[in-house]
Amino acid sequence: MPLTFLVGGARSGKSTLAVQMGEHHGGPVHFIATAQAFDDDLRARVARHRAERPTTWTTAEVPLELASAVADAPAGTFVIVDCLTVWLANLFVHDVDHQRRAQYGHDAVAALAERRRSDVGPTVVVSNEVGMGVHPETPAGREYRDELGRLNQLVAATADRSLLLVAGRALRLENPWDLLR
Repeated sequence: MPLTFLVGGARSGKSTLAVQMGEHHGGPVHFIATAQAFDDDLRARVARHRAERPTTWTTAEVPLELASAVADAPAGTFVIVDCLTVWLANLFVHDVDHQRRAQYGHDAVAALAERRRSDVGPTVVVSNEVGMGVHPETPAGREYRDELGRLNQLVAATADRSLLLVAGRALRLENPWDLLR
């Protein structure tokens, strides 16, 4: 089953498209939400996102154990993972060290690849592209940007298709070596 990777800037339409894909799937949908409501703003966002999803969908709220959540997703469901950006930020907030973060990322990509190979249902993964903006001012900001960039590359390499979203429109991302032949 296909693995689709949706990447783009903030408010580019990634999550909206993922939800629309789930609505058009015509079968059961399992939503893996990574946000952890640390403050009033996040609590309001989480509540808004919950209200936007159909009530027939199942949801797993998973701020840290993404690989397990992907592996445990019910067979035959359309899985939406929203989003890697927030999930990686959670690892930073919970003070997971660099090596463990790298292992968590590797495990999550491995779980996504296994789901794709095992033909249990299509999967959509959402993430932000944070490397096109202002150079982060702090070492932690640069480390986060670099780790997310590496994670995005791993997911894109695993995915059957990757789309870059800008202003609600999509561009198909291709393997550069395929384009250079």
